[in-house]
Amino acid sequence: MTDVKSGPAPSAPDIPTGRSRRVRGRPQLYTSYAQDMALLDTPAKRVSTGLLVVLALALSVVLADRSLEVLAGAYVLAIGAIGLNIVTGYAGQVSLGHAFFVAIGAYTAAALSGPPGGDVIGFGVAEIWIWLPAAGLVAAVAGVLVAPLATRLRGLYLAIVTLGLVFLGEHVFKEWKALTGGPGVGREAAVPQLFGYRLDEDGPLGTREQVLYLLMLVLLVVFAVAARNLARSRVGRAFAAIRDRDIAAAVMGVPLTRFKVLAFGISSCYAGCAGALLYSVSGYVEPGSFNLLLSVQFIAMVLIGGVATVSGAIAGALFISLLQPLTRALPSLLPVVSADTTQTPNVFQVETVLYGLLIVLFLVFEPRGLFGLWVRARNYWKSWPFSY
Repeated sequence: MTDVKSGPAPSAPDIPTGRSRRVRGRPQLYTSYAQDMALLDTPAKRVSTGLLVVLALALSVVLADRSLEVLAGAYVLAIGAIGLNIVTGYAGQVSLGHAFFVAIGAYTAAALSGPPGGDVIGFGVAEIWIWLPAAGLVAAVAGVLVAPLATRLRGLYLAIVTLGLVFLGEHVFKEWKALTGGPGVGREAAVPQLFGYRLDEDGPLGTREQVLYLLMLVLLVVFAVAARNLARSRVGRAFAAIRDRDIAAAVMGVPLTRFKVLAFGISSCYAGCAGALLYSVSGYVEPGSFNLLLSVQFIAMVLIGGVATVSGAIAGALFISLLQPLTRALPSLLPVVSADTTQTPNVFQVETVLYGLLIVLFLVFEPRGLFGLWVRARNYWKSWPFSY
């Protein structure tokens, strides 16, 4: 019989407790649920996010005023794209009526901020901390009223119903001249004023474009962090369960009606705030702006940037916004020869064709959008030189 030498018993593997511990060389190995659900769960994400914020702040000093105005509008469009991503990307409820809720927010803010006693409705409340939440709240109420349709319809049927909101809203806003000023006339947008200080005028804080740029940047960060926290919460997991398989979610005890209504309400709130801010940058709002093209733009931002990702929605909004100067110049370069004469396509036609083409190309070749391209590039260099 072989003699077995006695020795110390093998140590048991470490059992993770409530305290998180990062294992060196294993950046994706977490030892606690809180660490796995952190907002920025790796040092690389924290460093890159900080550098992006610093770069965005530095642009307010480096760029010219016209470029800052374009970027400020892009940041506002990113807020609206994040809102659409909540209901479509996270909750899986296809909505083509985002322009309708953007219009509600824009006219709510314009009516509150406008001077009383004029040709259009105005209440003289120019403080941004009043009309901005009010615009989001009124748009959210409209979204909640529309949301019951989401509990009865899905897929293409829901998309068609929300698309009808765009045409209905376009007709109402053109005819309600007491609120909108009518087509071709319009009205002044909401006045951005904070504690008596006009943010749309040159002052000690900088030029008008610099102040508005910094304001929109700060608001974008706030809305983006709120959306990211929502996605990591119990509500966000319920949205994902409904998106992946609503029948299975209902079997697990997820109340479908409640969370679908909540998704539409939150998305509409984002859209209303984006509408209130977007036209305060230009200073003018016209009812013809809230057409089908605006809804297509938001859909393109989400699909091109990346569905169900906050950073993808921001990237898609920046991509579409910076592409618009090119689309403004394309009509003069693309003559269309008809049967009797040579015609030049307008901007609406060029943008519609371009956005449709981009959506098709991204859905075919990279369904995850710009976020997917970034993931591919990141994984390639992380595994280099063995990237095969």
